[in-house]
Amino acid sequence: MNIHFGSKKNKREVVIVVAAAAAAAVVVVIVVVVVVIVVVVVVVVVVVVVVAVVIVAAVVVVILRIVVVVSVVVVVVVVVVEVVVVVIVAVVIIIIVVVVSVVVVAKVVVFVVVVVVVVVVVVVVVVVVVVAAVVVVV
Repeated sequence: MNIHFGSKKNKREVVIVVAAAAAAAVVVVIVVVVVVIVVVVVVVVVVVVVVAVVIVAAVVVVILRIVVVVSVVVVVVVVVVEVVVVVIVAVVIIIIVVVVSVVVVAKVVVFVVVVVVVVVVVVVVVVVVVVAAVVVVV
């Protein structure tokens, strides 16, 4: 099938428009994929933090229940020691959760940076290929 574009100038303009549209479509698809990946990563981080907080709260409640049951039977000194132990355990658990959350967030940040770098490289390659194709055709 032979399509007639008219003059060479018209043919050049059609090639440029088609190349630009193709490049724009590729960039839009890449941006959509990156946005979806970032949203999924953010949701995973939020879920991890929420689960960690719920676990800490559950552990503290169980420890406090044990302390209450034991404190009815034991003298005041033992109760004070148990409360101190509960506070220390709760602080240690909170520190562990914070450290794990920071590590997860750091990994997510590194992942997002890598994805952004890959996207930038792909976009640059697509633009270079489109420009090269336009130059070759023109």
